[in-house]
Amino acid sequence: MTRGAVGTAMAADCTKAAGGVRTSRSARDGLDKSITLPPDEIFRNLENAKSFAIDIGGSLTKLAYYSTVQHKVAKVRSFDHYGKDTPEPLLETSRVDTIEVPDDEPLYEISVQEEITARLHFVKFENAYIETCLDFIKAHLVNTETKVIKATGGGAHKFKNLIEKKLGLKVDKEDEMTCLIKGCNFVLRNIPHEAFVYVKHADPEFRFQTTHPDIFPYLLVNIGSGVSIVRVESEDQFERIGGSSIGGGTFWGLGALLTKTKRFDELLQLASKGQHTNVDMLVRDIYGGSYESFGLTGDLIASSFGKSATTDKEFTKEDMAKSLLHMISNDIGQLACLYAKLHNLSRVYFGGFFIRGHPVTMHTITYSINYFTKGEVQALFLRHEGYLGAIGTFLKGAEEDNPNQYSWGENYAGSSGLMNSSPDVHPMQRTRSGTFDMLEMDRLERQLVNLPLLQDASSYIPDTVDLTEDAMAREYWLSCFEDALDGVVKRAVASQPQLLDATERAEKFRQKYRHKLQTLRHQPFAYGSLTVRSLLDTREHCLNEFNFPDPYSKVKQRENDVALKHFQKVVRALESLSMEERQFALVKGLLAGNVFDWGAKAVSDVLETNSAFGFEEAKMRLQARPWLVDAYNDWLERLKGPPHKCALFFVDNSGIDIILGVFPFVRELLSKGTEVILASNSGPALNDVTCSELAIVTERIAAMDSVIRTALQEDKLLLVQSGSSSPCLDLSRLDKGLATVVWERKTDLVIIEGMGRAIHTNYYAALRCESLKLAVIKNAWLAERLGGRIFSVVFKYEMPPK
Repeated sequence: MTRGAVGTAMAADCTKAAGGVRTSRSARDGLDKSITLPPDEIFRNLENAKSFAIDIGGSLTKLAYYSTVQHKVAKVRSFDHYGKDTPEPLLETSRVDTIEVPDDEPLYEISVQEEITARLHFVKFENAYIETCLDFIKAHLVNTETKVIKATGGGAHKFKNLIEKKLGLKVDKEDEMTCLIKGCNFVLRNIPHEAFVYVKHADPEFRFQTTHPDIFPYLLVNIGSGVSIVRVESEDQFERIGGSSIGGGTFWGLGALLTKTKRFDELLQLASKGQHTNVDMLVRDIYGGSYESFGLTGDLIASSFGKSATTDKEFTKEDMAKSLLHMISNDIGQLACLYAKLHNLSRVYFGGFFIRGHPVTMHTITYSINYFTKGEVQALFLRHEGYLGAIGTFLKGAEEDNPNQYSWGENYAGSSGLMNSSPDVHPMQRTRSGTFDMLEMDRLERQLVNLPLLQDASSYIPDTVDLTEDAMAREYWLSCFEDALDGVVKRAVASQPQLLDATERAEKFRQKYRHKLQTLRHQPFAYGSLTVRSLLDTREHCLNEFNFPDPYSKVKQRENDVALKHFQKVVRALESLSMEERQFALVKGLLAGNVFDWGAKAVSDVLETNSAFGFEEAKMRLQARPWLVDAYNDWLERLKGPPHKCALFFVDNSGIDIILGVFPFVRELLSKGTEVILASNSGPALNDVTCSELAIVTERIAAMDSVIRTALQEDKLLLVQSGSSSPCLDLSRLDKGLATVVWERKTDLVIIEGMGRAIHTNYYAALRCESLKLAVIKNAWLAERLGGRIFSVVFKYEMPPK
């Protein structure tokens, strides 16, 4: 929601608004219709909504709906020049066959087609606006087949008649705890940076955790009006093992009596300004210092509100609110610790109305947990804990479609992101989108799983640098991506010259992505750990949002055409070399090919201004040995031993990289008897080769080269999609089919190529087999930070631990 819309929402005149008539009633006094709801910013894609669920709490409503999203995708189709017309003797020729590639026809044709995918939408807003929101939803629904709306939460009964009247749907109430658990399981499974610990005054305050591949068992402490403590064993097996009547309702109720403040958020704001030591009796107030024989420090609370009985003075609202918050939090923290120890659980997640992302609340809970467990248990919070009930309610209503059989990914273009909701910490945040917050999840084509060769999947972290913890790197990369925006917009428009609205859509992309970057400057933790990968992925999501599915499609097509014309010459030159000379030439070719990366400004500037820049010129740009990271001698020595059984190669760029760099290297492995799995992107990102493009390129190379052709025929060369549509690589979210093939083929070598895949991600990835990580550093700032210069070479060869 725009800031202008927020201003409109607060107006008290009686003009008409979308979805209702404005009234002069304050949001505090009842249902508020004074709000404008732009459909493209709040309830997105509502016209294609299929089913609904709603979670209504004491003050917030969370609406969930499933929709089909129609968007553009770039498709490639091969021109079959060789097929049946290929002369028979070609199949029996030596290792390299001479064949002319037509100059007048491209390798393949590109088309942009419409595709329908599934998306989950979650919108959170204050109950005061529920009537207007329901009016708006009703007005924008088109031929929905939904007859029932699933509901949960304490307010589901209160608003039942209103919902049925406004939407014409029957309200079907679901068990609140069951929905909460289902929602928690869903986000833990599908959002890698969902859980975090909160460290007050640290930089950053939010420290995101790697989600364990097996999320069970865990303890969920849900703090609503009271407290429920639930042990979760599996998707459908959980038990409420304890609880307390002293919870969020206690804080709110006693706080209202003590301070005369009726609103929960205002009570928290008072607490954030208070000093509890003015009200609480500390250990030092009783003993004059620490009570060392019991290990009690002097600043420990001995008695909550203890001074109120012995001190003859008035206490401020702020101090009383702070004391009350500490009392409730300490009680909940101690209870959670006791249950965690009793059931031998180390993962404890906190959620519920009491938390709501408030720093003061999270700090007091964290302090309590740390104290009572001496640091053995961490208090874990969830980035989307406010949506758990709505998510679970939706899943209950969609069981016949079984959403859990798919993997889902957060759509950064349509999600608001986590905000530090303390007005004292960031006072301007309250106006960022009025009272609304959004989360969107896209259904992915296939299930994503861990690479089975990870040494320890539970400790694997794909990203090399967390920009939330590195302020200097954060500022550089945010500026770098902002400076590159003009080039991306230009490339996007150029990729669709026949579409009249391309310029307008590209400008909308620019505005949205720039807004995301500005948000991340102030809230670097908004979408989890901020990394180069997340910045790249957010850009790709925003491009897709405005129907630019593959801005580099024509660039890739042209470069693939050109590189194929040189393939035979490169292979012949390699075959004339001795074994050791050939191995070095192959590695140098891989590295030179990796130079051709349109995602690196230093390279794209050269490629746009110098059309003669080619494979040999790239070799000349490479750093001379010794390289910045140089394990080549170890690799050469390994090649003198027995061949690898199977190599998994995560490829990078189209054109010269894949055709003149990767394929000759793969050809050598195949010649030695090593099977090869080529893993490429499932969807486009920058100029990275996609699985469909790789299939066509491989088909053409097979027509020219008997080694590649035979390997394909004998099933020793496999082309498999990675499940990724990113310039980077997360080995914990790979296509299940790829993981299966890797396991079945007993893969004993993993090759990761490229700056995004081997430097920004996976530089420290530990595998249970041999690995090669190689890249050319095409960013001067990064090269200098690593102790090198632009075009420095990283060649890491690693053996698994014995």
